[in-house]
Amino acid sequence: MYIGIRHFREFYAKVPKAGGGSTRLISASAAAMLFLRRQLLPLLRAASTLPSPIYHRAFLLSTSTSTSASAAPFSLEDYLIAACGLAPAQARKTAQKAFDEASKDNKKAFEELHNSRLNSASNPDAVLELLSGVGLSRADIAAVVAADPLLLRSSSKNIGPRLLSLRDRLGLSTHQIARLLLVGSRSVRSCDVVPRVEFFISFFGSFEQLLVIMKNNNRIVTYDLERVVKPNIALLRQCGVSIRQIAQLNSWLLGFSPEHLKELVLRAEELGVPRGSRMFWQAVMVVARNTNEKVAARLEFLKSTLGCHESEVSTAVSRMPSILGISKECLHRKIQFLIKEVGLEPQYIVQRPSLFAYSLEKRLVPRHCVMKVLLAKGLLDSNMSFYSLVTIGGERFKLRYIDKNKDSVPGLADAYATACGGAVPSAV
Repeated sequence: MYIGIRHFREFYAKVPKAGGGSTRLISASAAAMLFLRRQLLPLLRAASTLPSPIYHRAFLLSTSTSTSASAAPFSLEDYLIAACGLAPAQARKTAQKAFDEASKDNKKAFEELHNSRLNSASNPDAVLELLSGVGLSRADIAAVVAADPLLLRSSSKNIGPRLLSLRDRLGLSTHQIARLLLVGSRSVRSCDVVPRVEFFISFFGSFEQLLVIMKNNNRIVTYDLERVVKPNIALLRQCGVSIRQIAQLNSWLLGFSPEHLKELVLRAEELGVPRGSRMFWQAVMVVARNTNEKVAARLEFLKSTLGCHESEVSTAVSRMPSILGISKECLHRKIQFLIKEVGLEPQYIVQRPSLFAYSLEKRLVPRHCVMKVLLAKGLLDSNMSFYSLVTIGGERFKLRYIDKNKDSVPGLADAYATACGGAVPSAV
């Protein structure tokens, strides 16, 4: 197929030449690539003999409402393939994702534009130019667009300065910008995240740590720093919560209103966990996730199931507040196993609440199986407690009790692996 060189020259003549400003204008090769994309898209659509089952319209991308009666309708799938480098199956899935998210984000606008057929690729082209301009490769761009296709309809006037600031103000590498966009592009297109990213990198100590937190909550870089985040951090630090513990907290806690967080701190203290305790951050998490009624019901359940006094349960909670976040069903199964199978006394259990932190299927049951075998073979001190066996780290347990006895007890390793997989091992 022939594309006139005169048209390319006319197009290239309109492209601004790179200068000494703060923004990096596209190069000649980038201009050529953009020209080819615009020329090939209509050809790609015309050559398609099988129409896509999801024919996504341009309102998902373009900010313009003008249309030409003679122009072919814009196909998001075709654009994702030709301009963004997505495979056809991935393009179809991504287009459907854009369609679903657009209707969810703004239902009224979606309904108003549902029947329109916009044909402009100017806005998504501009977004791709910006992504390429900060150094993202074609593969990076494909991954980012697949993760958040609605990025293509963002205002280039808004996201352009933000992308440049990530590179020029924060000094993020191309690879770091790409990784940030993979988890936080929605935030980048909704507000200026740069000051927040800068603050959290400094607070948590590294870009990598912020990225870990953003994977669980990408909205953290949209929270109001001065009115919300900084006052909440100050309150938690006054309560003895370390920076490392704040990082371990569900980060959405930092987005609560300071008044609400103060209420949670008071509720945590009412559980008998004093400020300054190394477990205080867990107490805050428990009351943040559970209502007063749920917490009271869980305390009553522990007291009645274990047959212990309220003071004993309160002591257990002060040592390990997170047990109040475990479901009643899970607590009941663990208590029944520890009492009926292991033979522990309720008071012994309540004095060691960390037993509830371990998985029944992957920790408690497998190690009890090993304990029974070794005791029966006379290979384990009869005074060894089940609690001691449970709390030993995985590698150390394997070396000391599995590998050490592999010759004396053939099949022990296989039985242990079977038990850890959730199945009942055969007799060893």
